[in-house]
Amino acid sequence: MGYLHHKGYNGSVEYSEEDKCLYGKIIGLKNSLILYEGTSLDELKSDFEAGVENYLDRCKRKGVEPEKPCFESAVEKNTQNTTKKIE
Repeated sequence: MGYLHHKGYNGSVEYSEEDKCLYGKIIGLKNSLILYEGTSLDELKSDFEAGVENYLDRCKRKGVEPEKPCFESAVEKNTQNTTKKIE
């Protein structure tokens, strides 16, 4: 499984054999659900980026701080723990 990245947000890449399409969701948000889909990788990436941009615009219009994804901090923490074990 791969990931998409845009402005600090990460998204999953999945494939539905039944629907013959790619789909995913933003990873690491606790209070928001952002989904996207496409029939090609370019279409999927475009819909993912549009989802991130729409989310950020919506937060700005409402005057609320966008959620910071916790995915990156979890990856950093695992990397730090692995590095300590190797040393």
